[in-house]
Amino acid sequence: MLKKISNSKVLKVFGLLLIMVSCDSKRVYDEYTSIDNNKWEINTPVTYQFEVKDTLAKRNLFINIRNNSDYEYSNLFLVTKMSFPDGHKIVDTLEYDMADKNGKFLGKGFSELKESKLFYKEQILFPIQGSYTLDIFQAMRKGGEVEGINELDGIVNVGFRIEKIN
Repeated sequence: MLKKISNSKVLKVFGLLLIMVSCDSKRVYDEYTSIDNNKWEINTPVTYQFEVKDTLAKRNLFINIRNNSDYEYSNLFLVTKMSFPDGHKIVDTLEYDMADKNGKFLGKGFSELKESKLFYKEQILFPIQGSYTLDIFQAMRKGGEVEGINELDGIVNVGFRIEKIN
C-alpha cells in the first residue's frame, strides 16, 4: 500500500538536509587516513595530495587526530613536510597538547574515541597553483630517550583539513 506524503513533510526533510550540508561551508579539503591497528609507525608518513587553484584567498590548515584510550601521552609531537608544485619544501616540527593536567583528553567525543582539531597553519596564502603534498610523521619519544617510539599506540585516524576564512 502506498502512502501519500504531504508537500510540507517533503519540504521539511529537504530543508533539514540542506542545513546539514551547508553547515560545513568552510571546507575546501578534508580527508582522513586510518592507522593500521591504531599503531602509527615512526617512519610511516600519512600523506595527502591536494590541488590549489586559488592563490589569493587566505586559508586555515588543520591536522585532525582521532585517538582512543590506548594513547598514553599528554602531548603529541609531529613533523610535517609540505611539498610545493615547484619542488620547494617546508618542514615543521609541531607539539600539541592532547590531555589536560589531570590526564583527561582535550578532544571532542562521547566515547573513548576523541577527535582533536589542531591548528597547523593560520591565514596562509598558497603562492602558486598546482599539486601540493603534505607528509605527516609522528615524532614521539619517551622522556630522556633519543630514539623515537617505533609504534605509537592509540592513534586511530589522522586527517588534514583546509578551511576558507570568512
